[in-house]
Amino acid sequence: MFIAGLAGLYFGAEWLVKGASRFASSFNIKPVVIGLTIVAFGTSTPELVTSVIASIKHSSDIAMGNVIGSNIANIGLILGLSAVVRPLKIDMKLIYREMPIVVGISMLLYFMGWNGALSRLEGSILLIGILAYTCYVYRIALRESRTIEQEYEEFEEFIAARDKNIFKDIVFIVIGLGALVGGAHLLVHSAIYFARVMGISELVIGLTVIAVGTSIPELATSMVAAIRKESDISVGNVLGSNIFNILAVLGIAAIIQPLRVNSASLRVDM
Repeated sequence: MFIAGLAGLYFGAEWLVKGASRFASSFNIKPVVIGLTIVAFGTSTPELVTSVIASIKHSSDIAMGNVIGSNIANIGLILGLSAVVRPLKIDMKLIYREMPIVVGISMLLYFMGWNGALSRLEGSILLIGILAYTCYVYRIALRESRTIEQEYEEFEEFIAARDKNIFKDIVFIVIGLGALVGGAHLLVHSAIYFARVMGISELVIGLTVIAVGTSIPELATSMVAAIRKESDISVGNVLGSNIFNILAVLGIAAIIQPLRVNSASLRVDM
């Protein structure tokens, strides 16, 4: 099971990065935009599924710990390892545009949890936030695509070749995401079983085993992107995943069932 999970992660990451990179080129969209949306949201699927199931089962510690721990792992572990593999060239627009968003929604979550709970109303606010963010990134992508495509509109062969490759790119992305999610599921399932046998608390499991486990797709994708010299996808994946985790994952989980916020986790981990 462990080896099968690793294989799924490796091949899934390879296909996802390849498909996402070519998809971005086909539509004249910067790879960082694809990294912030399609790749980031896709690799965050394990966090979404895990926290939603935890919310349904009234396991608030796992739902919250999963997101907080995953975000810590994304920045501390995944970006660090990706930079070790190959120095990352960061688009300065990410620093000025996305970093304030990441910091802002992290602070918003901190203050929302100050009263010891995340209500359905607060979950709805977070969910509206991810919809607004998606529209914001879409407008940026549309503007960039139109600007570049105007330079090529006289080349009909270019447009025709692009259209032929779109389906293939989408297939790569979908298969890659499926392999990533499946591989992560196998690894996380084994890790959770082991942790519970050892008598570890749910909060600790959520912050460590599950958080790191559900971040494995991001890790695999960002490292493969770094190896393939796709720094924008590598960094965009991490930032976009952190945004999606807070706004979408916790938003949906809180709407399903109000989440209890552990005060110790709020003070230390946030």
